[in-house]
Amino acid sequence: MTTVEFAPLKSTITGSVFGPRDPEYDDARSIWNGQIDHRPAVIARCRSASDVAVALAFARAHSLEVSVRGGGHSYRGTSVCEGGVMIDLSAINVVSVAPSAKRARVGGGATIADLDKATQEHGLAVTGGVISDTGVGGLTLGGGMGWLTRTLGLAIDNLVSAEVVLADGSIVRASENDHSDLFWALRGGGGNFGVVTEFEYRLSEIGPEVHLGLFFWGMEDGPAALRLCREVVPALPRNAGAMVAVSLSAPPAPFVPDQFHLLPGYALLVAGFGSEEEHSNAIAPIREGLPTLFEFVTPIPYVGLQSMLDESEPWGAYAYEKALDLVDFSDDVIDVLTEQAGKKSSPMSFMPIFPLQGAFTSVGGDDTAFGGSRTPHYVCNMTATATDAGTLELDRSWVRETWEALRPFSSNQGGYVNFMTDVDEDRVRASYGAGKYARLSAVKAKYDPDNVFHLNANILPA
Repeated sequence: MTTVEFAPLKSTITGSVFGPRDPEYDDARSIWNGQIDHRPAVIARCRSASDVAVALAFARAHSLEVSVRGGGHSYRGTSVCEGGVMIDLSAINVVSVAPSAKRARVGGGATIADLDKATQEHGLAVTGGVISDTGVGGLTLGGGMGWLTRTLGLAIDNLVSAEVVLADGSIVRASENDHSDLFWALRGGGGNFGVVTEFEYRLSEIGPEVHLGLFFWGMEDGPAALRLCREVVPALPRNAGAMVAVSLSAPPAPFVPDQFHLLPGYALLVAGFGSEEEHSNAIAPIREGLPTLFEFVTPIPYVGLQSMLDESEPWGAYAYEKALDLVDFSDDVIDVLTEQAGKKSSPMSFMPIFPLQGAFTSVGGDDTAFGGSRTPHYVCNMTATATDAGTLELDRSWVRETWEALRPFSSNQGGYVNFMTDVDEDRVRASYGAGKYARLSAVKAKYDPDNVFHLNANILPA
């Protein structure tokens, strides 16, 4: 591992600095994915944009690799570099809400839990993910989908501005009026263009109580369940979010009958953001369409909805994922999903499928840098999660085999950049398409010509 004299960094930064000999080092370099064991030469836990600029200058002066850690919920582990400077934003996690203006300024190291806690005090929210310890930064820069996508669009569709530390250390505020080319690229282009130390979001009235419907079918009912999803999900009202889960193991929760605990099957989850009556009407076709093994319909705090899947991806789990876009649950797609559903090894592995519909489609395809069409479609994520390396390896093969089988039916084989564990230039180009990639590449050449920020779904400078 590279040895660096980091005393000069320690004396010029207001945050903490850790090296391999410091007792805090191992904890500071650990992230959500337990199989990642990278060892930076130095970790700079920054407390401001100025600290980030100092850390970048230090990295340049010593010709060191740079990685940026927000929430640390990374499959690829790119937030922790090997032998370089890890810029840790976890201390920049303050969320400031202006209720009357319906705006929130969110530190680049904040998590979805931090964001939701602050905004829900005022009955406000913005689209986040489905795991609450996910970092706001990584989620947003790739697009940001979650329960509110059908209602509010992606996180980037609600982004008003961003404070960015560029590769040369300068600090800018990007918005529609300032550095508009950079602002366009930040909304979907990933962490390619700088270190975002603050996001400003437009908020909407959501919660604090919402409604949840969870419907679960056994493996033998898979084809019928997916055909039902094909009918009912696109017809849901705009104030409802949904997730289709293939090969989901029923949780050992109080609302699940004991005989079904950890039983793999198919689930449809519907979140309602209107009244109880509206949610009841929305889920009526599901109840009438196919008998379930069990269902769970209940009011739930919005923060509870946002964190209810946390246990399915516990901190320290071994994980791997791939994804691609599907226009619909065609008969061919259903055949592949049902054939592959029973082949996983870990009860934690499953396929969450996210419908991108409703408000998502009201934004033009070129208005943001989001990789993929703005027409209605599904992002099919295949997630291998296990508590040991051997089981992960089995389910890594399951994920790859499933992905290959679905490729002929995919509308975008590059898939969502936030769901790329295996990143290569061809997949990144495929995700964005030739025209959008060329535009991103030109922005990259302007703001990061030396490709300092490349530990991501990398866009090469033109």
